[in-house]
Amino acid sequence: MNAKKQEAIKIICQNKKASYEYELGERFEAGIVLLGTEVKSLRLGKANLLDAYARIDHGEAYLVNAHITPYANAHYGNHEPLRRRKLLLHSQQIKKLIGKTQEKGQSLIPLKLYFKKGLVKAELALAKGKKQHDKRQAMKEADSKRELSRMIKDLKR
Repeated sequence: MNAKKQEAIKIICQNKKASYEYELGERFEAGIVLLGTEVKSLRLGKANLLDAYARIDHGEAYLVNAHITPYANAHYGNHEPLRRRKLLLHSQQIKKLIGKTQEKGQSLIPLKLYFKKGLVKAELALAKGKKQHDKRQAMKEADSKRELSRMIKDLKR
């Protein structure tokens, strides 16, 4: 069963910097309204979520600043790379997110884009920005975990 789930999901791009910059909270899966040339470009893996974020306007969620490179083989009607894309969420999720994002310091950050059963999905997380000393502490913890795993590996030899 788990192997089938792994086959059905193909990751297009990830925002690796998000876990370093933010404390990640609750996660959501959302569909995205895309144009044909955007889907073709995503199949080639031409996307970037580095400066992207999600915003809720008038009861609808949008993905902003997600860069999808224009499809090279399109003759006409190519898409704009940084256009706002509508996210497909349940109304209860949107209501919950409206309340959460209005709290001080909370934002909605996309973590990855992926294909799931042929459809493009986005994984979003409620996030709170880290301070500089929090980032240093996280780096120290990661280094200590890495060092500990090396020591355990060496002892097992």
